Amino acid sequence: MRWKDAFGDAMKELTAIRQQLLRLDRLDDPTVGMTALHGEVAQSRLKILEKIEGGVTGLREENREVRRRQDRMISDLNDTRAELRQLLDLADVLRPLALAATSGDATQTGHEETAPQVTESGAEAGSGSTSATSAHPAASSDTQGGTVENAERQPQSEAASQEQDLALKNAIEAAYQGGTGASRAQPPSATPQASAGAEDPQVGHGVLLLKAAGVASAELIAHRDTWEWLAALAVDHSHFRTPPAVEDFKEGRVRTVLSGRSLIALLIELWNTRSTATPREGDWAMAVTSYHRIAARLAGVAGQGETIRIVLDDGLPHATED
Repeated sequence: MRWKDAFGDAMKELTAIRQQLLRLDRLDDPTVGMTALHGEVAQSRLKILEKIEGGVTGLREENREVRRRQDRMISDLNDTRAELRQLLDLADVLRPLALAATSGDATQTGHEETAPQVTESGAEAGSGSTSATSAHPAASSDTQGGTVENAERQPQSEAASQEQDLALKNAIEAAYQGGTGASRAQPPSATPQASAGAEDPQVGHGVLLLKAAGVASAELIAHRDTWEWLAALAVDHSHFRTPPAVEDFKEGRVRTVLSGRSLIALLIELWNTRSTATPREGDWAMAVTSYHRIAARLAGVAGQGETIRIVLDDGLPHATED
């Protein structure tokens, strides 16, 4: 009977092996096999990517908010600087008036000190009182004469300033149109700018503004820090318009498009900063470099509808770089 027991054990082993083989066959089952495992892995990967994208989006929003606050702070600082400039201009205007008032008080005091003194004799006293009485009307007449002279001098200075502005406008328009100077209707001595012609920096600046007025769009490539400084400098100007898009370029650079109107505002603010900033300081260096770079590009405008490309990066080719 031992062979029956051995046969039964063999059958049991065969049954166990068959069950193991059946389990291996389940790997091909699309519901529980390798296909199902691959689908679960793919779903897990998509969920992980969604989590990462959500985190990156949040970081980008925080970075944009920080940049907005930085731009706001820069704008407030520029407003404060503009107010300080106005106070300095007001102080320059009031300083001559204060000096004139001080000199007027000193003159009046001098007249009082030079009045004849009363002597012991009656005749000299009478003559002294008569001369003192006559001295006071003379002083008042001098004061009135000075007031009338100042009142007449102020319209004359305004008229001279208007003539200078008109002569400067004529010189700029003549230089822009290819002329040689101001209109012949203006006298040669009306303003020194007219004789200087196109060599005058103010005439050259005016011609540059006229060229910018004829530009439809200008592409600007610079580092993001440089663009933020330029935008903060010109944001308060009435002709500056914030570009609709600022595209990230390469290695911290950005690329944007400015209209001719915004280019005019930027040139004006750069001109003012270059004139008022302290030499060998950051604002002065940035203003001078940016102004000359824009002027060099506008100088080559041929009037054929091409887009002007201003590159504030000496490491980037000016003509070919996408």
